[in-house]
Amino acid sequence: MGSENLVLKIRLLLFSWFHLRSKLGSPSLVKCFSYNDIKKATDGFKRVIHNSPEGDSYKAVFRNGLVARVKEVKAIDEEDDDFFYREVELLGCLNHRHIVALIGFSTGCRRFLVFENSEDTSLMEHLSDPLKTPLNWRTRLQIAIGVAAALEYLHFFCDPPVYLVSLSSRTILLDENLIPKISDVGFLGSAGNDVLPTSSCCSKGCTKQECKNMIFQLGLLILELVTGQSSETGGVDLAQWVQESNFPRSMHKMIDPDLGNNYDQGELVGLLKVARLCIRSVDKTRIHTPQILWYLQKKVGIVRK
Repeated sequence: MGSENLVLKIRLLLFSWFHLRSKLGSPSLVKCFSYNDIKKATDGFKRVIHNSPEGDSYKAVFRNGLVARVKEVKAIDEEDDDFFYREVELLGCLNHRHIVALIGFSTGCRRFLVFENSEDTSLMEHLSDPLKTPLNWRTRLQIAIGVAAALEYLHFFCDPPVYLVSLSSRTILLDENLIPKISDVGFLGSAGNDVLPTSSCCSKGCTKQECKNMIFQLGLLILELVTGQSSETGGVDLAQWVQESNFPRSMHKMIDPDLGNNYDQGELVGLLKVARLCIRSVDKTRIHTPQILWYLQKKVGIVRK
């Protein structure tokens, strides 16, 4: 086991400095940071973005001016370096415009993953901060299609497929052009998942529970886009609301006030149908992300930019 661990470490060091080609994506460059680099860049771990049992996230500003998001990894056993190295190798190969890219890592007394520019703000901030310009209806539809496209990529175009993703308005980042990016993705247990229990690892034969969990979270995210309310703040139970018998009559009362009347009635109904289908998939026949993506494109009328 010791020799295998040494081989993995050597591979990862090489991986840190050379472009790596993989069927997961196009070449990616991942750098190895020291613990001191991470500590200084996060101002002694004071720049906290988010607290989580799986590992806190920090804003990092490195000496060369690089701004990044640093996530500590606690979900993997402290003694099991192999899993962490494999996680870094796989995450470094992901390449999708709607997924935050891994640009580095740090190992030692504490493990960290370093992701691209964290100047982006979360969808939650855009929906809740009165000082920010409200998101218009078309932008919200584009966010829904972007996230669905990213999930399709993770589920069907990655080997191994990825199902450990935390989806909510908190974990979706928007760049300066309001393009959405999923910020919490993992292969072997580093991604948070607060909705339904999942196993710690996925392969080609992912369990129905893992797949349903992802679809359920997508449904909640769509409801957050429509209502402007967070599914994490203890307010209205969005999942329960969309399944109530009087749901069609009450939907206009739940629309985000920031939208006013500036939305398309047909698109609203179509989007809520998608959300309801996703929520109900937990207890019913499983649906797949390509079906959801197709429905959003063909039925709701969303066109990718």
